[in-house]
Amino acid sequence: MYNYQCQNNCPIMSFKDYGPEPFVVNIARATRRNQTFRTALWTGKYLQLTLMSIKVGEDIGLEIHPNTDQFLRIEQGRGLVKMGSSKDDLNFQRPVFANDAILVPAGTWHNLINTGNVPLKLYSIYAPPQHPRGTVHPTKADALAAEK
Repeated sequence: MYNYQCQNNCPIMSFKDYGPEPFVVNIARATRRNQTFRTALWTGKYLQLTLMSIKVGEDIGLEIHPNTDQFLRIEQGRGLVKMGSSKDDLNFQRPVFANDAILVPAGTWHNLINTGNVPLKLYSIYAPPQHPRGTVHPTKADALAAEK
């Protein structure tokens, strides 16, 4: 874990699930350093923190979490978020950029597409947790295979 007082030469953290123990992290730095499609960084009883890196031209994938609210924050890159009440009617569409937050209510279909020219780096908070503790999906293909 990062020393929260560290300024320049901070140690590289191990990308693993630190939950449900108490944890402090420089979330912006960890998010930008993450190289995996999805890594659960902290999983507790009532929420989960994951780091994501979406390749240029890729997306998270159209999905819905019936009983889970979701918060996403963009740390690097730009994208297009789409949301709606059905997968065929994503009537909420907004461009998103570094420092933007996206809030997805439970039961809302959503997708996030990387429209930039660098990996889209973000973190996501699910309440309650969405993925098994310790989840690591190096690529989107790994994530899709795990969901089958």
